[in-house]
Amino acid sequence: MKKIIVLLVAFPILFTSCVPQKKYAALETQQKETQELLNSATVKLNACLDEKAATDASIAELRNQNQFLIENNQDLINNMGNLTTLTKKGADNLERSLESLKEKDLTIRRMQDAVTRRDSVTLALVTALKSSLVDINDSDIEINVEKGVVFISISDKMVFNTGSNKITARAKEVLGKVAKIINDKPEFEFMVEGHTDDRPISNDLFQDNWDLSVDRATSIVRVLQKEFGVAPERMIAAGRSSYMPVDDNESASGRANNRRIRIVLLPKLDQFYSLLDEAMAATTE
Repeated sequence: MKKIIVLLVAFPILFTSCVPQKKYAALETQQKETQELLNSATVKLNACLDEKAATDASIAELRNQNQFLIENNQDLINNMGNLTTLTKKGADNLERSLESLKEKDLTIRRMQDAVTRRDSVTLALVTALKSSLVDINDSDIEINVEKGVVFISISDKMVFNTGSNKITARAKEVLGKVAKIINDKPEFEFMVEGHTDDRPISNDLFQDNWDLSVDRATSIVRVLQKEFGVAPERMIAAGRSSYMPVDDNESASGRANNRRIRIVLLPKLDQFYSLLDEAMAATTE
């Protein structure tokens, strides 16, 4: 290594001593230009190497993207096949669902028709009752319909004397009109309910309000059967005591409203179910 350094040091001395000064200056200038060219080429080479590395990286990325697209394209092709199968199945399922909905819709409409027929009969019944009882004081008798059920509420003061189960002549007149309508509507059955206020009663005839309410209901049923020919198998006698009030029991007027007879008219369930059966059978035709 020392020998190389000595030679390098000695070389310019020898060179300058052997080469003329003018020629030496020219060679030195040429060396500088060559060195500058070399430096410039080195810079360009490094730039090219950097550009090549970036290009290689881009090519690798493009290859990866291309591979992804190839695989994704295959997946899409596979999915298209699956979707075609699913679409056919979906169409079949949709068609079956629509058919089922049509059948259900038809069934509902048939059932609605049956309910409408029942409601038409109920409306005719209410109209007939109100027409026959038009001369009765509105405060003594009330007719209304709830969910297809007809309720006739008759005030206690019209039907019975206080604490008694004997029916007044005025009440029999009302019951006769009701019985005529009922006899013309054999598709209905009905229940007679006795209702009291909450004042306790206890005497030789009645142990409590249960006794009184039931006894009053059976008194009404007997009159309807024996005097107006209503079939007994169509009737139910029931006592509610004081446990279904329509008013408070704090005032005389409230207690008077709670003391009442209520006749509940119901479409015979077997006949109504027959209407539904007819409706259901019609949907299968």
